[in-house]
Amino acid sequence: MSSLRFCFPTTFYPPHSFGGDAIAVQRLARALVTRGHAVTVIHDVDAFSVVSGTRVGMLEPVDDDGVEMIPLRSRTGRISPLLAQQTGQPMVHRATLRRIFEQRRFDVVNFHNSSLIGGPGIFSLAGPSTRVYTAHEHWLVCPTHVLWRHKREVCPARQCVRCQLRYRRPPQLWRFGNGLKKHLEEIDLFIAMSDFSARKHAEFGFRREMAVLPPFSDLPASADDGASPHNRPYFFFAGRLEEIKGLQDVIPQMPSLPGVDLLVAGDGSYRPELERNAGPQVRFLGAAGRSELSRLYRHAIATIAPSVTYETFGLTLIESFACGTPVIARRLGPFPEIVDACGGGLLFTTPEELGDAMRRIVGDSVLRARLGDGARKGCVDRWSEDVVVPAYLELVTRASRRTR
Repeated sequence: MSSLRFCFPTTFYPPHSFGGDAIAVQRLARALVTRGHAVTVIHDVDAFSVVSGTRVGMLEPVDDDGVEMIPLRSRTGRISPLLAQQTGQPMVHRATLRRIFEQRRFDVVNFHNSSLIGGPGIFSLAGPSTRVYTAHEHWLVCPTHVLWRHKREVCPARQCVRCQLRYRRPPQLWRFGNGLKKHLEEIDLFIAMSDFSARKHAEFGFRREMAVLPPFSDLPASADDGASPHNRPYFFFAGRLEEIKGLQDVIPQMPSLPGVDLLVAGDGSYRPELERNAGPQVRFLGAAGRSELSRLYRHAIATIAPSVTYETFGLTLIESFACGTPVIARRLGPFPEIVDACGGGLLFTTPEELGDAMRRIVGDSVLRARLGDGARKGCVDRWSEDVVVPAYLELVTRASRRTR
C-alpha cells in the first residue's frame, strides 16, 4: 500500500486528554506512522482547559513519535468550545481548519471525538478527502455522549431535553430538524468500536451502516517486569473515577476478601466520594504511565470493569488481556461480547455476583490461569496492532474507492 496522508481531528489528545478515547486515537496514529503513513492530529486545547480546569501551558508532549500535532487555541478561551457545543459548528476555528484542510489535502480525514472541536459542522470542511467517523462514544445519538439518562439509569428511550438540563447543559438545538442528518451525509465510512455499539446506534435512530472495528492494546504481551508493585495480592481498576464507572460497587466487596487489596489507577470528580467510603484495603494511585500500567495489570489477580452504563468498548479489558490477566466485568454493553470472544474473564450482574466472582478467582488458581491464557491468546488474535491496523487500512481503502 502506498503512503497515505491522514488527518485525525479530535477534541482531546494526549497529553491534553482524560480517557481511553484519546489513548486509542494516539495508538492508531503512532501505528500508522510506523507503517510509513503521515498522520496529523488536530485537537482542541481550549476544550481540555475548560473541562479539566488545568493550566494547559504546563502540559507538553514528552516524546517525538512522528505524529504531527496541531493544537487549537484561541483568545476566547472557554467561549470557543461552548459555541461548538451549542451551534454544532467550529465557529471560532473555522478559518483555521479550512486553511489546514485546503493546504494539506489529506487523503483520509478520520474524525474522532468531534463534539467540542467543531461538532458535526466540521465534517464539511475536509475537502475532497475520504471522510471517516469513529464512534468512540455515543455522541451521534446522545447529547451527553454516554446514554446515562438523568444521571441515574442506562437510557431506555430518549428524553434528551430533560436529560441535558439534569446534566446542567443547555439543549443542543442543532440536533433537531435535518441539520445533523445533512452533516452526516458528508461521511463516507462510519466505524463502531463493538457490535453492541453499532446496534445501540441503530436502536436510537442512526440509519447509516457502521463497520465494526475495535481499538487495540499496545501493552507488551510478555515482559520480565520484576517484582509485583504491591506487597499483597490485589485486584486492579484503571479508568476515570466517575460514578458511571461503577467502582462504588467494588469497594464494599473488599472486607469479605481479607488479605487482598484493590489498587485504583486514575482520577476524576468522583474520587473524593470513593475515598470517603474506602477502607484500608483500597489504595488510590492517581494517573499511571504506560510502563506502570503494564506492571499493575500483569501482577493483578484480575482487573475489574464495573461500568454501570453503556460503553462503546472496553479498552481496559484488552489491556488486561494483553498482560495475561483475566477480567471481572459487568454483564452490560460490549463487555459480554469481549469476554465471551476469548473466555478471558467472568461476568456479573449484581453486586452479590461481583463478590462471588472475586472470591472465586482468588480461591482457584487453576481457573485464573485458564482465564489468563484465554485472555492473552484473545488479545493476540483479535485486539493486537498487527490485526486491527491492517483491518483499518482495508476499510479506509474500500471507502476511498467508493468515494472516487
